[in-house]
Amino acid sequence: MNINEVAKQTQLSAKSIRFYEEKGIITPPTRGANGYRQYNQQHIQELNLIHQAREVGFSLPESKELVALYHDPHRRSADVKQRTLSKIAEIDKQIQQLEKMKQQLLALAEKCPGDNSENCPIIDGLSQPHCCHQE
Repeated sequence: MNINEVAKQTQLSAKSIRFYEEKGIITPPTRGANGYRQYNQQHIQELNLIHQAREVGFSLPESKELVALYHDPHRRSADVKQRTLSKIAEIDKQIQQLEKMKQQLLALAEKCPGDNSENCPIIDGLSQPHCCHQE
C-alpha cells in the first residue's frame, strides 16, 4: 500500500509518516521496483499506536519506546502500565501548573480597571521580578 493510502487509514499526513520513518520510529517500509515506499498492516498498527500515544500526551521518544514494546514479545504489561501511570502523574503536575498560572493571571486581571488609561496593573505586575508568585 502506498503512503497516501496509509495516510488515509491512520489520519496522519504523508509528511508525518515520512518523519516517523526518518526518525526510526516505525519499521522501515520496503521499496517497490519504482522506488516508492510500500507499507503493510504492521506499519498501519505502528502509526496508529504513535498517533494515539501522541494524542494522550506521550512524547516522540516515549512513543518510540511504545512501538519497541509493541514489537517485544517478552514485554510485560506491568512495564507498560507503569509508563502510563508515570505519564498520568506528569499530566497531573502540568494541570496543577496551569491552574496556578490561571490563578496568577486572574489576580492580575482583577487589578486592572480595563479602561482607557495608560496605567496597566497587568504590565506593571508582569514587569516585576516576582509578580506572580503566590504562596
